[in-house]
Amino acid sequence: MEDPTGQVRPRIVIHGGAGNITHQNLSPPSRHAYLTSLSHVLTTVHPQLLSGALSALDAAALAVQLLENDPLFNAGKGAVFTLDGTNELEASVMVSRGQHKRCASGYLLKHVKNPVLFAKELLVRDNPAVERGRQHNCLSGGYAEGLAENWGLEIVDQKYFFTEKRWEQHLRDLEKGGKESGKEEKEEEQLIWLDEYLPQGTVGCVVLDRNGVIAAATSTGGLTNKVPGRIGDTPTPGAGFWAEEWTIESNQLSPENFLKSCLPFSSRPIKPTKSRKAVGLSGTGNGDYFLRLAACHNITSRCRFGGKSLKQAAREVCGRGGEMERAGDGRRDFDGAVIGIDEDGEVVMEMNCGGCFRGTVDLEGRVLVAAYADEPLEEWGRVRV
Repeated sequence: MEDPTGQVRPRIVIHGGAGNITHQNLSPPSRHAYLTSLSHVLTTVHPQLLSGALSALDAAALAVQLLENDPLFNAGKGAVFTLDGTNELEASVMVSRGQHKRCASGYLLKHVKNPVLFAKELLVRDNPAVERGRQHNCLSGGYAEGLAENWGLEIVDQKYFFTEKRWEQHLRDLEKGGKESGKEEKEEEQLIWLDEYLPQGTVGCVVLDRNGVIAAATSTGGLTNKVPGRIGDTPTPGAGFWAEEWTIESNQLSPENFLKSCLPFSSRPIKPTKSRKAVGLSGTGNGDYFLRLAACHNITSRCRFGGKSLKQAAREVCGRGGEMERAGDGRRDFDGAVIGIDEDGEVVMEMNCGGCFRGTVDLEGRVLVAAYADEPLEEWGRVRV
């Protein structure tokens, strides 16, 4: 959508994790805390995006950085623990255009305070002649953390990520036999013994800037008591994130050009019309299902090659009764949600689970947020437009 000056009207959408969020396991005070945090991120980032001070990539990364710094969410400070009681963090960024590598990810990070900033730096530093590692899209472990430190990113001790709630969650899961079985426990089973919902999912942001560029940024601590070394969908291109744009060439003439082509003195051939299409997506939920379905690329392909709207494609994959749910094959661990934006600034939020912490800013500047799947977006403040 363009404003009167011809520029694209910027949009932003964020999420803070999805899963079996119910009116019973999420107390009103906790819901208020989550939605207030989302609102703070939106009111911080959106004005800078609207003014042009931030590009799509900068805005998406900043939004996720703020979520990483908030211990309410499962990313950065407050990330979940592995079976061994450590934190292994993952993050990714991707742009529809403007960067040679298009996407970049960090895997198995243990000391980078803000993994999303590492992914961003890896994306923009792409000259292999200057430094080894820059030519790669995805890096993990100690070498990646060495690069992060050389690039000036903040490096922290593992204890920085610790929160009492996450540690209690880790210990209770071990008491239930999670360590002996070595299996990842279903989220709804975890909630039987949890007095309060603790999001298992990812945090993410998708942004459309005034130049029409779409960027997606995503970050997570993974699944509670995951096996050390487990790789999820968040840093895996096409699974938990994607951003892409393409051009559609149409041979159909507009009414005006059709009339011109019929005139006997018309000697100039009428050229086909071209239109730009773009989508950006960030997912949250059970990452193994996103991996098995290449969910975000799957959705994009339905738009690009199937002619579907982003909303329709997202619903077919991650909505109720969609491909992700059917892939569960009788299991109940397929919880997932996606947020996204298309080239017109249309925002989508689709899920097959009890809820997803989510928010956006509409064209009137209203900050809109929600938690449960069965509730509409609620105004939680305003920003100047």
